[in-house]
Amino acid sequence: MSRIGKKPILIPKGVTVNIKGSTIKVKGPKGELEASFNPSMKVELKDSELIVTRPDDLKLSKSLHGLTRALIQNMVIGVTDAYQKSLEIVGVGYRAELKGTNLLVNIGYSHPIYFLPPPGVTLQTPTQTQVVISGIDKQLVGQVAAKIRSFRKPEPYKGKGIRYSGEQIIRKAGKTAGK
Repeated sequence: MSRIGKKPILIPKGVTVNIKGSTIKVKGPKGELEASFNPSMKVELKDSELIVTRPDDLKLSKSLHGLTRALIQNMVIGVTDAYQKSLEIVGVGYRAELKGTNLLVNIGYSHPIYFLPPPGVTLQTPTQTQVVISGIDKQLVGQVAAKIRSFRKPEPYKGKGIRYSGEQIIRKAGKTAGK
């Protein structure tokens, strides 16, 4: 049996869960999320726990079992404590600032980049070289962070670019002098 799939999902106080067919709605203090899962998976609400079961031991069912449980767990965590990712901007003259809710990024191109965040995601810039992305949907927060990072990925020679906080960039040695 799937080690992840067989674990029950604990529902904290203040969180309500509605299951209709293959759609689940999770509502909590931070917001509301809705997702649909594979109809072959069975999700039951017992006391203050959600239990995900699978119909058979086929390889597809086994993989969907753990996936369904993990996605529902991420929804429950998201509506209680929002997800957060932070990015660091490294480079001389590279900076970011908020213009209203939009992000203005200057990272060495001939033009500034304006980024409009999708609904449900908030951006913050505590310093000119930091961007904090937060929201209740884990997938959306990660997707926005990856999109902002893709504007200028860190390069291996000087390490300039946009990186996740704590990300290690493997540096390459530059050219050596002639013989």
